[in-house]
Amino acid sequence: MITFILSILALILGYFFYSRFVEKIFDADPKRTTPAIRLEDGVDFVPMGWGKIFLIQFLNIAGLGPIFGAIAGAMWGPVAFLWIVLGAIFAGAVHDYFSGMLSIKHDGLSIPEIVGKYLGTGVKQFMRGFTVILMILVGAVFIMGPARILYGFTSSIVGYTFWIWIIFAYYLMATLLPIDKLIGRIYPVFGIALLFMAVGISISLIANQYSIPELTPRNLVNMNQEADKFPVFPMLFITIACGAISGFHSTQAPLMARCLKNEKLGRRVFYGAMITEGVVALIWAAAAMSFFGGVGALNDVMREQNGNAAWAVNEISNSLLGKIGGLLVILGVVAAPITSGDTAFRGARLIVADFLKIKQVKIQNRLAVSIPLFILGYLLTQIDFSIVWRYFAWSNQTLATIVLWAVSVYLIRENKFYWIALIPAVFMTAVTSTYVLIAPEGFQIPKEFGYPIGIILAVAALLLFYYVTIIKQKALHRII
Repeated sequence: MITFILSILALILGYFFYSRFVEKIFDADPKRTTPAIRLEDGVDFVPMGWGKIFLIQFLNIAGLGPIFGAIAGAMWGPVAFLWIVLGAIFAGAVHDYFSGMLSIKHDGLSIPEIVGKYLGTGVKQFMRGFTVILMILVGAVFIMGPARILYGFTSSIVGYTFWIWIIFAYYLMATLLPIDKLIGRIYPVFGIALLFMAVGISISLIANQYSIPELTPRNLVNMNQEADKFPVFPMLFITIACGAISGFHSTQAPLMARCLKNEKLGRRVFYGAMITEGVVALIWAAAAMSFFGGVGALNDVMREQNGNAAWAVNEISNSLLGKIGGLLVILGVVAAPITSGDTAFRGARLIVADFLKIKQVKIQNRLAVSIPLFILGYLLTQIDFSIVWRYFAWSNQTLATIVLWAVSVYLIRENKFYWIALIPAVFMTAVTSTYVLIAPEGFQIPKEFGYPIGIILAVAALLLFYYVTIIKQKALHRII
């Protein structure tokens, strides 16, 4: 229990202190006119209050990530607390803050265009395709998951495909309508419900004196029952994504960057939403480790349920929150992913529109971009869910890594303290490289070879960064 409470306190302190340090480095200026005001179009550039934007951003980036990912990550034991805290404060929130603020700085541009400005045209072209694919993967994943849950409630009445089409219909409306007409009205309600659910779980854990494992030198080990198959590095850092750092967040931040009325509010919205998600992830990780009787018991029940985190959420919520828990499960486990999936498609629309330079004020232009995206999304729903999820998880963290490298380049060009982005960029490069080398869905290289190769690739990326941004630039200055 002490570790759990200290972890939440650390996240709160991280927001109040480290976020101010990050904001100072960016040099947010309340006097600069933001794109929401300067480029207002009534569709995507719509000024809104920061409280509403915060709740929308929180729900956009949350989805199932801080719940399902945290429950799966809890199978490694209390070491999951350490990653959530350090990852959220020093990597995830920094990533999210700069994703949003650089979008504001560049007139609300989407993340591939921003990355291209700092990593070059070749990377920009890659990011355009890669990010749109990720968005469609997210949309497909967040159709299939909720559709399966809803089908479980109505299997005797309607089929699984029925719910897929219902969710698709909602996605189409959310993607096409002005952001303040649907998303701006219902997201804050779902955001509050998701927060209420997490707070209720944490209060119940403390009130009922559940034994939450402590993070001690003895417990700082891999408690996964298949430790050889699932080492902490890099598997834990891919599994717990949204609760610590997630590339998907960088695709959502520009949506809210187009609505923020003051740069100084960016710290509350972008950094604050990530810290809030970290708190939610901590609560669910703690609940998973304690509710079933310990980390070992959690591993047993998750194996029995074939890794079905939705089942665990249902058991925990209904037991700790009673009848209210059942309603919150519907709101949290069904509505939350749907409200991330729709903004994934909306983000994909904006990325394609930015690339093709298609103005999105007219509905026919929005339809022209959106329909092909939805067709691809539907085709992905016909593939096995677990396969789509695994590739989403790796591509998600890879995107976060690329964005951190772009932020590092931006900071060094501006003669600012670039280490706040560079250190997590190098670490995440090692994580994603090692994962794709040793994972079952990757090259399946033995760990004794995969680890050193992954670290070598991270060091090589660091050396390339220094060569391009420092050594090469100094040589050019001498020539000039």
